[in-house]
Amino acid sequence: MQDFDPNNAATTEGLFGLSDEQPALVRVLPVPIDATVSFMRGTADSWKYILRASHQVDLFHPHVESPWQEGIVLEDVPSNLRWLNTEACALVGAARSGAACVDEVNKIGEVVADETERFVSAAFEHNQIPAILGGDHSVPFGAHKAAAAQFDELGILHIDAHADLRPAYEGFTHSHASIFHNTMSLDISSLAQVGIRDLCEVEAQRQRDDPRIHALTDFDIADTKARGADLKARFVDLVETLPESVWVSVDIDGLDPSLCPNTGTPVPGGLSWREFRVLMQALGESNKNIVGFDLCEVGPHPWDANVGARVLFELWCWSVSSYRRRSRNHV
Repeated sequence: MQDFDPNNAATTEGLFGLSDEQPALVRVLPVPIDATVSFMRGTADSWKYILRASHQVDLFHPHVESPWQEGIVLEDVPSNLRWLNTEACALVGAARSGAACVDEVNKIGEVVADETERFVSAAFEHNQIPAILGGDHSVPFGAHKAAAAQFDELGILHIDAHADLRPAYEGFTHSHASIFHNTMSLDISSLAQVGIRDLCEVEAQRQRDDPRIHALTDFDIADTKARGADLKARFVDLVETLPESVWVSVDIDGLDPSLCPNTGTPVPGGLSWREFRVLMQALGESNKNIVGFDLCEVGPHPWDANVGARVLFELWCWSVSSYRRRSRNHV
């Protein structure tokens, strides 16, 4: 990239100080929707905070050389989504008060899914890596749908405090608590869940009954560490349950809440920052191809955004590494 110095302070308004005018491998769509959040709202605005915080992230990565050379760009918020969250939040509030408007909320979820599906499909057509930046964790369903249609076998690495396998929550089928119930209705080969520590009986049963779902729960991680066993080996084993093409879905509440205190539904426990990076390293050093990713539920606060920007950096870097490996193999 001409005239870009990764050692200087950010001089443009783009993600990580990169120009939006330069070619970019990774294209990020902000989706400002958080209507079905059941505890703390505000994640709809997180993309603004992450953008600002990304200018403080240094661009050296110990395992991925000069990731900035491949580029990353933040798209404009789609015009039809700018007003949609306000309407959806009002409808959700009315539904929780007894009004008969659940179906209207679900229809808005379908609109969001259609938008993310179109965006991801277009990115694939241009040989780019798509990313979705929430918003709550309901928003990437359309992205998962487009990825499942693109690849013969698709696996998802899912980092979260919650299993998100409820058929619906409060009647809302496009809920942050239902994203992976919806996604697993698609042609998904494998779902590898990490950090789960808050789930209902229906979700626990679904984990047991669906052979495509492989979980390394927070309880498993704690037990591994208590026994002094090799946690990275557990991560490597989990990654091996995934097919070659992998989408990464990160709900930031999968991390320890000290890293994301203002997320929509924080839960004690979770991955430390170092453990998250080791997990991403295990994926990045495997033979898997990262075809896209989403990052959701980052709180609208400078500290949460600081961590969120660094999670985004890791996802970007390992996506670049995966892309470069694919390119070398096809020469």
